[in-house]
Amino acid sequence: MTMMPILILVAAMLSAGVMLVAAFAGPSAAKAQNRRIDAVKLRHGTTNVVEAQMRRVLQQRETRLDSYFTRLLPNPETIARKLEATGKDWTIGKYALVSIGIGFGVMILLLVKGAPVLLALFVGLFMGIGLPYKFVGLVTARRIAAFTAKFPDAIELLVRGLRSGLPISETLGVVGSEVPGPVGVEFRGVADKMKIGRTMEAALQETADRLETPEFQFFVITLSIQRETGGNLAETLGNLADVLRKRGQMKLKVRAMASESRASAYILGALPFIVFVMIYMVNSEYMLKFFSDPRLMIAGGGGIVWMSIGAYIMAQMISFEI
Repeated sequence: MTMMPILILVAAMLSAGVMLVAAFAGPSAAKAQNRRIDAVKLRHGTTNVVEAQMRRVLQQRETRLDSYFTRLLPNPETIARKLEATGKDWTIGKYALVSIGIGFGVMILLLVKGAPVLLALFVGLFMGIGLPYKFVGLVTARRIAAFTAKFPDAIELLVRGLRSGLPISETLGVVGSEVPGPVGVEFRGVADKMKIGRTMEAALQETADRLETPEFQFFVITLSIQRETGGNLAETLGNLADVLRKRGQMKLKVRAMASESRASAYILGALPFIVFVMIYMVNSEYMLKFFSDPRLMIAGGGGIVWMSIGAYIMAQMISFEI
């Protein structure tokens, strides 16, 4: 009977973590945009070749440590693609070692502080999985934001190259060498793949599937449609650059309008945990009653669940599709 409140608290914290991740993992508009993009690609016959090529890249790059963790992880291709999207030389082996180190470190620290074994194990597991995943997501989001900000400039450079008489393949190489940051890196990768015999559509689609940004998907689909239907490619890309600039401006306006609600959600969500840690540092015996008294454990678990529901509702209220 004494284990039942602990299990209830663990279940409450687990459900709260799942709800928070679902609430703040990203705007729901991305899924709708991906569905529309997939529908357009299906109509126009754009092929997806990234999975087979990703397997070959993993086989060439992976070390013994990477191959070991690749067999253990449930979906190594997705993790490898996310790590590659960060623009760093991170591998699955490094990612797994960091996750294990953080999990054991947090668990040992809590055990030294006198926390219950089940709580230390759960918190260590949660932090070991959540912190590296969140950090990779932040690094990727920062790189994607930098890419999206410079991408209209790259398209305009493409337009100027096309109007001057250069073919699209050479113009892609010019963009890779002239535009700094993630845009130049990605376009250089596309140009290098084309030099070794890859088709432009396959190289662009592989980059689009790795970045998973709607802006680059629009660019790939525009080139694919233009190759099938013909027309003035420079004018089409010029219109696309203008649309992407206006889309970015609208995103900034929406973000500014929702900044107050977002700040309120962060403060209200973090305040109970901050107060708990501060009181625990002053009087640990008083706060440890939440892990020994069944009534306090049930009350704390219920509070976490209701707070997670409120955070989820606030996150959905400030999520806008653009």
